[in-house]
Amino acid sequence: MSIADKITINTHSSIRIEGERVCYFDPYGIEEYKGDADFVFLTHDHYDHFDEASLKNVINPHTIFVVPNPLRDKLLDMNVPWGQLEAMLPDEKIEVDGLPVEAVSAYNTLKPFHPKFSRWLGYIVTLGGERIYVAGDTDITEEAKGVSCDIALLPCGGMYTMDAAQAAELANTIKPKIAIPTHYGTVAGKPEDGETFKSLVNKGIEVRILVEK
Repeated sequence: MSIADKITINTHSSIRIEGERVCYFDPYGIEEYKGDADFVFLTHDHYDHFDEASLKNVINPHTIFVVPNPLRDKLLDMNVPWGQLEAMLPDEKIEVDGLPVEAVSAYNTLKPFHPKFSRWLGYIVTLGGERIYVAGDTDITEEAKGVSCDIALLPCGGMYTMDAAQAAELANTIKPKIAIPTHYGTVAGKPEDGETFKSLVNKGIEVRILVEK
C-alpha cells in the first residue's frame, strides 16, 4: 500500500496525509474539530493557505508547526510554543521530531502573486519510506524541476499558480510514481482542471484525483 492511499484533500490545497504521523498542509475550510495533527505545514500566508479557524480545528497541544521563515512571528503571535515551531528557508533540509523535511522554493515566474523574494515554500516529507512533494503555490521553476519524489501534489488551477497543462509538464519532468492535482475547483481554477491535468500526464505516472467536483 502506498502512502498515497492515506492522502485526502478537504478542498483546494487543504491536504491531510496519514502516515506514521498525521500531517496537514495548508488546512482550509475545515469546519469541525479534529485535533489530530501531529504536524501542520504552511506554505505561505494567503487566506486560503493560512486559515486560523481551520488551524484551530486540527491542532492539539502537541502539534508541531513547520512554516516559511517569514511566518514565524505570526505563529508566535498565535501562542505556538518555540519548541513546537520550525521556520525554514528555501533549500533547507531538517529532521523534525524524526520526520525528514526539505524546503523547496515556491514562487511565480511571471505573475505577481508569489514573488521569489517572499521565500514561500513547498515541502518534501518522507513518510512510509516515500518522498511526498507538496508544491505549494508555484509555477514551473528550476527548483521544482529538480525535485525527486515518489508522490507529487501539484497546483493546476492557473491564475495564481501553474495551470493544468503546466502542472502536467512539471509532472512529466520530475516523473513521480503518483501525481495528484490540487488548487482548483473553488478559490481558483475549474472543476475539470484535474481531468485536464490527468489527460496530459505521461503514461507510466499514475494520476489520482482527490479534489471532489
